[in-house]
Amino acid sequence: MTAIKHALQRDIFTPNDERLLSIVNVCKAGKKKKNCFLCATVTTERPVQVKVVKVKKSDKGDFYKRQITWELRDLGEVDAKDPSKENPEFDLHFEKVYRWVASSVAEKNSFISCIWKLNQRYLRKKVEFVNVSPQLLEESAPRGEAQSVAGGDEDALDDYQELNAREEQDIEGMMEVCEYAISNAEGFAEKLSRELQVLDGANIQSIMASEKQVNILMQLLDQALSEVDNIEDKLSSYEEMLQSVKEQMDQISQSNRLIQISNTNNRKLLDEIQFLVNYMDLSKGHIRALQEGDLSSPKGIEACINASEALLQCMNVALRPGHDQLLAVKQQQHLFSDLRDTFARRLTNHLNNVFVHQGHDQSSTLSQHTVDLSLPKHSLLHRDLLRYAKLMEWLKNTQREKYEGLSMTYVEYMTRLYEREIKDFFEVAKIKMAGTSKEAKGKFATLPRKESALKQEPESLHGSSGKLTGSTSSLNKLAVQGSNSRRSQSSSLLDMGNMSASDLDVADRTKFDKIFEQVLSELEPLCLAEQDFISKFFKLQQHATVQPPLAQPETEETDGAITSKVTPQNEPRPSLSSEKDLVRMMMNKIFQSIEMELNSLIALGDKIDSFHSLYMLVKMSHHVWTAENVDPASYLSTTLGNVLVTVKRNFDKCISGQIKQMEEVKISKKSKVGILTFVTGFEEFAELAETIFRNAERRGDLDKAYVKLIRAVFMNVEKVANESQKTPRDVVMMENFHHIFSTLSRLKISCLEAERREAKHKYTEHLQSYVINSLGQPLEKLNHFFEGVEARVAQGVREEEVSYQLAFNKQELRKVIKEYPGKEVKKGLDNLYKKVDKHLCEEESLLQVVWHSMQDEFIRQYKHFEDLIGRCYPGSGITMEFTIQDMLEYFSSIAQSH
Repeated sequence: MTAIKHALQRDIFTPNDERLLSIVNVCKAGKKKKNCFLCATVTTERPVQVKVVKVKKSDKGDFYKRQITWELRDLGEVDAKDPSKENPEFDLHFEKVYRWVASSVAEKNSFISCIWKLNQRYLRKKVEFVNVSPQLLEESAPRGEAQSVAGGDEDALDDYQELNAREEQDIEGMMEVCEYAISNAEGFAEKLSRELQVLDGANIQSIMASEKQVNILMQLLDQALSEVDNIEDKLSSYEEMLQSVKEQMDQISQSNRLIQISNTNNRKLLDEIQFLVNYMDLSKGHIRALQEGDLSSPKGIEACINASEALLQCMNVALRPGHDQLLAVKQQQHLFSDLRDTFARRLTNHLNNVFVHQGHDQSSTLSQHTVDLSLPKHSLLHRDLLRYAKLMEWLKNTQREKYEGLSMTYVEYMTRLYEREIKDFFEVAKIKMAGTSKEAKGKFATLPRKESALKQEPESLHGSSGKLTGSTSSLNKLAVQGSNSRRSQSSSLLDMGNMSASDLDVADRTKFDKIFEQVLSELEPLCLAEQDFISKFFKLQQHATVQPPLAQPETEETDGAITSKVTPQNEPRPSLSSEKDLVRMMMNKIFQSIEMELNSLIALGDKIDSFHSLYMLVKMSHHVWTAENVDPASYLSTTLGNVLVTVKRNFDKCISGQIKQMEEVKISKKSKVGILTFVTGFEEFAELAETIFRNAERRGDLDKAYVKLIRAVFMNVEKVANESQKTPRDVVMMENFHHIFSTLSRLKISCLEAERREAKHKYTEHLQSYVINSLGQPLEKLNHFFEGVEARVAQGVREEEVSYQLAFNKQELRKVIKEYPGKEVKKGLDNLYKKVDKHLCEEESLLQVVWHSMQDEFIRQYKHFEDLIGRCYPGSGITMEFTIQDMLEYFSSIAQSH
């Protein structure tokens, strides 16, 4: 085994700078026994790498080759199978389990012991050993430097070195002297042993001969020890001196530490004093401004603002722990509280006086703004009060009760002022609005309107004052006169006052539109300016959270009545959850009369002319849209939105009223119908609406109204046509639908395109029906004769055999034709023209259209009769008494004569 180990070291491991530490001859368990060697090796270079190498003898020769190499760190477990019995089997757990059978138990134990030692030294006990005898591991513990390398002692592993070149030369020289060194290794070993004994004896003799030198060395050592004792004594004395010095230095250090602590405390005390002086000291100038400052001059206000800010800063300073226990701090805080209360009281009294004076100001009167219909501007008041905005913010942060009291005072007195101004403004607007109806020469009295609205109007004209002025009384009288006049004329449904609106001039409506626009244009900047002032003066953030835009009023139809529904948004909430709500509450209180006055004005305009609701809907929608773009959550936006609901409701009532009047219309049994009044009324309504709603935001509302109206017109035209006794049904349908088609074609209303086509279809259909029914009369007998001929053909009689029928032979045909000579035909056509002329009305001018259609239909019938004669009476030579050219001359001469 030693020779094999030496050969493996030389041939396999030395070229790779590795040392072979242990070897075991093994074969795989359970298979055909093929012997190989497992070798434990380490590298000669650092860092040391420990490996397990499988070496196998080559099949081609007598040399060995490396087959598999494992790193020892990859070894997880060594299993010796049985610790108590001698068993040559063992397992090595690398990436998989390798099962081996050693050639002898001793080799197995030696190899496992080597692996254990390598694990202890290089892998820090990473490998786990299972079923290994503890005695084997204990025997493998290091016992000295002389242990063999094969045993695996860690010191022996470190001390083992290969022979260098010189050592190899000496051994080779020795072996050359002893020629039998290789052949007789034991004899060579004995010779070397004898020579070693000789050398040991020589060494002992040399040592004994050097005893004298040893004694001298011992004396020198004794002298050295005495010197060491002296040095130690000196060091002890030095140590005692250093100890006293240390004690003195400790005292000095303690003193310095106390001095440093004192300096630190003094510095901190100075910082505290400077902090209190810097942040809790108010200058005499500021104190004087707070106690005696002039709140009416700009310089005095500026001084008070600076002083109040300094006072607030001193009061809000964050005191450090313990400051509040200092007497000086308590005195300063008491002083600050007194100054705060004194200045808050002075500021509150001064602003109260300003608010009260403004509330009682009588400079803005009705007479000053009657001509131009304008509201007084308060920009100067706002400019003067905004100088106190910072003081109001200070008051809000320090004296909340006084701040809220001032807010309520401002609201109270400004409510009086605005209520008086708005009331006067709307009185002027009502006077000017009523003046438009007076200038219409009494036509206002003929306007139809509901009695309930007339009963409510005197109350609505009171405005917010609760009593009638002279102008409003005259308006009320005028309205009542109009009501009486309307009731006296309500029986005449042909007037259709509300639908046609022919009693009012366009100029009056235009003037009303300008007045209403002026009212809204004056209210808008007034409300926006006041809301902006309130938010700035009272320091209220009105844009803290942006609400969604005001929803458009939704319309719904129930049982034929059009109504609007919307949720009110300007009602004050029971508790204010934000400053935005406070702004809304103040605006609602100050301008509480605006919505009521607007509704009153709208009711008056609607009473004067229900078509005014169209103007008001467009104007109000535009102003709501503008207000929402400026601020969706503003008071103006929500208020105008609510008023818009009222306007939309009036508009819906106007449409519903027109539809109701259509349904209630009655025609005279003795007079010709002609173009129905509600048809012309729809034309006037559409022309007016298209003018008003051009580029309007609420075009959708008009389109919905158009659809409702046109369907009602269609339905009631058919109803009247069915009830007509004087005028044929086809004539009523033809003329009215022709008028509707012409109107829709001219106005080009996109949402009524389907109705336009339907009107054309109905007009064409009833024109053809009227022509066919009328033409049956001039050639009545001839018409009946040929109808009988067509009936026989339809029954199966051949066409050429019809002439053999007794009732339809040639003689009967000639007899019938002779009854309609050209003169009689012309006479019949002349009578037909007169009859058609009586049926048709002059407004539509459809006589020539109908006459031309009759001419075409007559020619078509003539050709049809000739065709039947040619097919049923071939070769008979029977012809009509007149030709087509004669008919054309008849129609032309009759038309020209009339």
